[in-house]
Amino acid sequence: MATSVGQRLAALRAEHDLTLATLSEMTGISKSTLSRLETDQRKPTLELLLPLSRTYQVSLDDLVGAPEVGDPRVTMKPRELSHGRVGIPLTRSIGPLQAWKMIIKDTELHEPRVHEGYEWFYVLSGRIKLRIGDKEVVLRAGEVAEFDCRQPHALGSADGNPAEIISLFGKQGERIHTRAAPPKQS
Repeated sequence: MATSVGQRLAALRAEHDLTLATLSEMTGISKSTLSRLETDQRKPTLELLLPLSRTYQVSLDDLVGAPEVGDPRVTMKPRELSHGRVGIPLTRSIGPLQAWKMIIKDTELHEPRVHEGYEWFYVLSGRIKLRIGDKEVVLRAGEVAEFDCRQPHALGSADGNPAEIISLFGKQGERIHTRAAPPKQS
């Protein structure tokens, strides 16, 4: 059975051999509030838990019994994609926002595609040729592009050498903003 926050607070007070009155003086929290916290009759708030955490010298996670965090690493298995590309997923699952590292080897721009969503990408290395509608631009390492995927778009290596990008794609069409440098003043 899981221990409640109130039970943990009562156990810590007993472990430190403190009375409610002494703990109240140490934390500035009234005796009645402390009593209600320990009996789970009062919802613990950050404002109440912080002084208790400091007094008992325990982390907030320990105080509230937060579950341990698992291994946050994402297993990255490269996938062969169309048009001479390799995609390495940087997010665990397909969701509203996906992150990929992509290696783009092809120089020929494929047939422009149109689909729902919004894409943002950052060029890690190499040069990328991006066509959106009738416009074509070349992006170098350190440059960023963002666009609505409902516009016809295609990309490839600009010079025949592999290029690497980090791509964020949101199917819901949310825009992702970046600002590499402040806007130039006129």
